[in-house]
Amino acid sequence: MSLREKTKNKKNWAVVGATNKKTRFGYKIYKKLKDNDYNVYAVNPNLEKIDNDKCYSKLEEIEGEIDVVDFVVNPKIGIHIIETVNELGIEYIWLQPGTRSRAIRKYAEENDIKYVEGCIYAEL
Repeated sequence: MSLREKTKNKKNWAVVGATNKKTRFGYKIYKKLKDNDYNVYAVNPNLEKIDNDKCYSKLEEIEGEIDVVDFVVNPKIGIHIIETVNELGIEYIWLQPGTRSRAIRKYAEENDIKYVEGCIYAEL
């Protein structure tokens, strides 16, 4: 099974960069995952709720299990997020278009974090 398929079979996802702006991919991705029966945690320090669901200000606040972190943030923010992913022992991340950088890929490879470069919204 490919890494892409393996991560899509994981049911606990955090979307970093989730938003309540319905035209933005941070919202569309969050909603698409929920509509496909994933357990999804929204992460955005500027929001308290998205569609009446709790929005966490950072990954460390989430008490439930996280299998995959989906990045919908600028790579300058993402490099700090991947450090938190590593500290929390999360094994898988998805890097949406526009979130990728050489530094993030290198950090992932050096810390055995498996990453998929793709758009989960388009794949679902």
